[in-house]
Amino acid sequence: MPKAILIPETVGRRPEEIIATALSTVREHLGMDIAYLSEFVDGRSVYRAVDAPGLDHLLAVDDSRDLNDVYCQHILDGRLPELIADTSAEPLCMEMPITFEAPIGSHVSVPIRRPDGSPYGMFCCLSPRANPTLTPRDLSVMRAFADLAAEQVNGALIERDTHAAKVAAIRAVIETHALSIAYQPIVDLSTGMVQGFEALSRFNTEPYRTPDLWFADAASVGMGVYLELAAIELALMGLTDLPEHIYLSLNAGPDTIASGRLGEVLEGKPLNRLVLEITEHDQIDVEQPFLDELLIWRDRGMNIAIDDAGAGYSGLQQILRISPDILKLDRSLVTGIHADPARRSLGAAMVHFAAETGARIVAEGIETAEECSTLQTLGMHCGQGWYFGRPGDLTAALAPCQLPRFGDGSGS
Repeated sequence: MPKAILIPETVGRRPEEIIATALSTVREHLGMDIAYLSEFVDGRSVYRAVDAPGLDHLLAVDDSRDLNDVYCQHILDGRLPELIADTSAEPLCMEMPITFEAPIGSHVSVPIRRPDGSPYGMFCCLSPRANPTLTPRDLSVMRAFADLAAEQVNGALIERDTHAAKVAAIRAVIETHALSIAYQPIVDLSTGMVQGFEALSRFNTEPYRTPDLWFADAASVGMGVYLELAAIELALMGLTDLPEHIYLSLNAGPDTIASGRLGEVLEGKPLNRLVLEITEHDQIDVEQPFLDELLIWRDRGMNIAIDDAGAGYSGLQQILRISPDILKLDRSLVTGIHADPARRSLGAAMVHFAAETGARIVAEGIETAEECSTLQTLGMHCGQGWYFGRPGDLTAALAPCQLPRFGDGSGS
C-alpha cells in the first residue's frame, strides 16, 4: 500500500508557508534529500524556496545557476523526463557536469507555469543516490504538490503585478499633472463671509475614479504618504491667491502626520493661515508619534481639525486626545437636519461640546437654505457645502457672486 499523502491545509496560511510545507512533505514522501522551487530569471534558475535539512551549504534561497547548466530546460523541451530514478541511465545527464558536481543520482522535477501557460520555474526533488523505487505514482504525487505551489506562486505574481500597476498609476497621475486641486469655501454662518477654503484632491483620469479610491490604493502599496504630500504641495500653490485673512485647510491622514515629513512641504509657509485637517476612513491611530507631530505643528501656529466628527471612527475619545481646534461635523448629520429632531439634538450637543473645549464647528455638506438656517439657530460657527459653492478653481471660488445670501435659496 502506498503511503497516504495529506495535502497541506491552505486556509489562513501565507503562500511561503504553504510552499515550504509542500516541499518538505513531498521530499520526505519520495525519500530524497533536497527539494526546491525555482524561478527562471534572465536565463538563470533562481532558488526561491529550499528544503534541504543538513545540506543548506549545497543549496540556499536566492542561489542561482545558469539554465544551460541544469536539467530544467532539457525537461521543458522534452530531452529529459520529469522522473529520473537513476541519472546514470540517461546519457544527457552523464554529459552534464552538474550531475557529478552536485552530485545528482535521482531527480524528479515538474514545471510550474504562470496563468498564461509560460514557465515560471520548476518544483524539484533530487538526491545524490539513485532511487529505483520511484514510480509514475510518485510523479503524480509530485505534480499534485507542484499544482499547489503553482497556485500560491500565481497568486503572488498577480499580487505583485497589481502592486506594480498601482505604483505606476500613482506616479503617473503626479508626473503627468493628472492630480489637481479643487477649493471649496468655508463660510461664517453668522456673517456669510468666507473664512477659508478646503483643498480637495481631484484625479483627472479615464476611467474616472473617486479620490478616496486613489488614496486607498496608494496606502495599500506604501505610497499613501507620498501621494498626500504631493497633494498638499499642490494645494499650497493656491495660498498666494488668498487674501491674508482667509485660511487654507489641508487634508492629511494619520500616517502622513506621524511620518514626520510634513516639513518637506510646509516649511517656510505661513502656518497661522493653515489648518491641518485629519482625514481617516478607519480608526485614527492616536499613538505617540502621531500626537507628538500634531503638537509640533500646533506649537508652530497651525490649527488642527478633525474631519467627519460625529460619524464613523471620529469618536469622542479620539477627539479628546487630539483636542482639535476645529470639529468638522459630518454631512450625514447635516443632511435633513431641519426636519430631524435627532440630528438637531446631536448637533446641539456638538455645539455645547465645542464651547466647553474651545473648539469651533464647521458643518459639512450644507445643500439647502433650510439646513443652513437650522445650523445657524443651533449656533454652528461655520458651514461648507454646495449651498455656498462647489469645489472648483480658486479664482472662480473667490468671486462674491458664488456665495448666496442666507435664506434666498440660490445656492448652486
